Amino acid sequence: MSVLCKQFWLKSLGTMGFTAAFFVAYIYLLKNPAYPVTEVPLTWLDRVVPFSPLALVPYLSLWAYVSLPPLFLVNASELISYGLRIGAVCLLGLLIFHFWPTAVPPADIDWARYPGVAFLKGVDAAGNACPSLHVATAVFSAVWLQRLLCESGAPRYLVWVNLLWCGLIVWSTLATRQHVALDAYGGALLGGAGAWLSLLRRRLAPSAV
Repeated sequence: MSVLCKQFWLKSLGTMGFTAAFFVAYIYLLKNPAYPVTEVPLTWLDRVVPFSPLALVPYLSLWAYVSLPPLFLVNASELISYGLRIGAVCLLGLLIFHFWPTAVPPADIDWARYPGVAFLKGVDAAGNACPSLHVATAVFSAVWLQRLLCESGAPRYLVWVNLLWCGLIVWSTLATRQHVALDAYGGALLGGAGAWLSLLRRRLAPSAV
């Protein structure tokens, strides 16, 4: 618990500030595509995963999930370094959205029957699709959280909770019809590669641990 409370204000304000800055850039690119928008095609997986309004819960839980890894970091330099690393993943995603705007195909669903999902569609239109930054940040956070849980000697069941939570978030991107499978694949690749490279650098720089 003492680890979680260290640098409390930096963790809290840093997470809120990072999220706000990201959304400003994300919404701007969503509303002002610089190039023609490409529709991402469906695959077999999109036909296998059914729409589920309950998926809205794990979908929105991402914002709590991505705040967990910083809780295990104990000093300002670690927190700033982590912010720069996940920020680089998000920046690369935003650059892709700028040069290659994408959107998911319209779903044959009456959104008026699902007010919660309809609200999400109104706030976050199904653009800036590929790669899914929802998936990218979830996978990045999952990999880091897995490492930090192991380093802290956390109970093994928390490792499985971490994997399950990440899996539910990835599933929710398809089940809410906010993304298609190709978006999720791209997001997983972006987030996974970013996490691996950042943890490799962390392991090679013991002074930062």
